[in-house]
Amino acid sequence: MSDGREPLGAPRANAPIMRTSAPVTRVVLVLAKAPVAGRVKTRLMPVATPEGAAGIAAAALLDTLDAAGTVPGARTVVALEGDPAAGERGTELADALAGTVVVPQRGRTLGERITAAHDDVAAAFPGAATVQVGMDTPQLDPALLDDALRLVAGDADAALGLALDGGWWALALADPSRAGVIAEVPTSRDDTGRRTLAALRAGHDGLDPGRVLELPPLSDVDTPDDAVAVADLVPTGRFARAVADLLPVPGGLPR
Repeated sequence: MSDGREPLGAPRANAPIMRTSAPVTRVVLVLAKAPVAGRVKTRLMPVATPEGAAGIAAAALLDTLDAAGTVPGARTVVALEGDPAAGERGTELADALAGTVVVPQRGRTLGERITAAHDDVAAAFPGAATVQVGMDTPQLDPALLDDALRLVAGDADAALGLALDGGWWALALADPSRAGVIAEVPTSRDDTGRRTLAALRAGHDGLDPGRVLELPPLSDVDTPDDAVAVADLVPTGRFARAVADLLPVPGGLPR
């Protein structure tokens, strides 16, 4: 029975039709939520208004899509929850998403959603390696994503980037269908990253423990302090401008 999803790779009405004879071997997978006020970046409130927090989220997603879209030889797939047209910076996001493949998120838990998104990519692009990120690390650049994909094309079955708050910011897989091994790892804990790394190194088929490597750690954006610190790392990006305009933190970024 059909679940009503648009097949991965099918062009959306506003998306260009991408025709190429070469197989897709590299995919940047972005797990994202539409930046609707009151639904995203709620830990930035009440310092920021709900609309301000959503605007910061939109800027983070736009910067992330910029980085993903300039990784050499890679397709960008966005597993999206919600309707970006209903959120902040909807027109800009529509333009940015037009050059990507967009699929809806599926599943109840975050682990299920991560697994489903990887399964969709594995089915659509057989043999492609993936690196999956969220929208909480707008300081990442194409070189970091390229390095992750190079690792799993050669020396690694998987590579995990731990976040400084105890979570993780990136998961690269030589075979994205292996993502299910982390589906039951508890999320939003200070040991989520280490538990995820342990699950990847538990000796599953296709995941040699000695070939599960680590990527450089990054800080992700949850709190106002995180937002100011990350904005300092990328002062010319959309994210830094949004933090300066929308997050009136004492001692924060100059306008």
